[in-house]
Amino acid sequence: MKKPPIIWLNVSVFVITFIIALLGVPYWAITYGFSNIIIIAAVLSFIYCGMSITAGYHRLWSHKTYQAHWSLRLLFALGGAYALQNSILHWSSDHRVHHKHVDNNDKDPYSAKMGFWYSHIGWMCREYQAHRYHDYANVRDLQKDSIVMWQHKYYLPLALVMNIGVPLLVGIFAGDIWGSLLMVGFMRLVLNHHTTFFINSLAHIWGKQTYTDKNTARDNGILAFLTFGEGYHNFHHIFENDYRNGIRWWQFDPTKWLIKLASYLKLTSKLRKVPEDKIEKAKLAMTLKLSQQKLQLHPQAEQMLAKLQQEYDLLMAKMNAYYETRKQLINVKREQLIAEAENSELMKQYKELKQRFIEQKRSWKLLTTQLYQFN
Repeated sequence: MKKPPIIWLNVSVFVITFIIALLGVPYWAITYGFSNIIIIAAVLSFIYCGMSITAGYHRLWSHKTYQAHWSLRLLFALGGAYALQNSILHWSSDHRVHHKHVDNNDKDPYSAKMGFWYSHIGWMCREYQAHRYHDYANVRDLQKDSIVMWQHKYYLPLALVMNIGVPLLVGIFAGDIWGSLLMVGFMRLVLNHHTTFFINSLAHIWGKQTYTDKNTARDNGILAFLTFGEGYHNFHHIFENDYRNGIRWWQFDPTKWLIKLASYLKLTSKLRKVPEDKIEKAKLAMTLKLSQQKLQLHPQAEQMLAKLQQEYDLLMAKMNAYYETRKQLINVKREQLIAEAENSELMKQYKELKQRFIEQKRSWKLLTTQLYQFN
């Protein structure tokens, strides 16, 4: 089968920036060194570009997990051009197709089942889906955003201004233009590119399938650290409308923290979260499935499988009762009946069901832990 034509512009950008970063930056570091101003500017630029993609391109525009003030949208639009990852409109269109047809080699723009190289960078090196550069039917909502369309129309000049202008300004200020072009320009760009690309490649082959195995997406804390929280990818692919990727307080997700902090400043609003019980059920269903697979080799498989299912059903019943009571209690509090609620039968029932649910979760965890120790 004949391969599609090479996109020479993309290939040239990837190859030239990588070679200059690989050879030029070490040479300049050894020969002249980089000032603290240039190093700090490169780090801040890396963070700005990365979070413009994660908080802007991804969670705001592709998935509409929250709404943002025009000033924040403008910052993300400029940062996206600085990151040199195509316009918001095109990036979001590709990403929505990816989620709709994940792992479908014929439709997913960067299907992980095509291999690491293809999903990481190869899909951008050839005209695999040339028609997609003109078909934006799946992002009609974004075409109503004036900032999105302004950036799409002037993407090339904006990208040039950001990627040449910012390093030049830093270089003039630091008194080292070449050093700034190398570090703030080339090295920062290469790092932004490949850490973002890791989500399409590594995050689909390395990590845990915590919530679902219906697609190749994985949860990986190391990738989350490199990508401002995007590494909790298994969660994201099953709950794509949640503004968080790392849902626990201890999970590294600075994009989530930025969006939440901005809400206190009235810069973001309508932050969407998946109900906790849905997340819990998805995780437990996955644990059940893995445990059932593990038990197939157990000498008392039939008996153990029955016990496992019994514990799971009991856990589900107690979970449903707990969350239903909690929902009722929240509704009571919303009706300004907090004082009555504290002393009501509903509160007593809630506390009792909560304790039963916690005890059942401990029992379930103990049982599944014992199963995983079986060899």
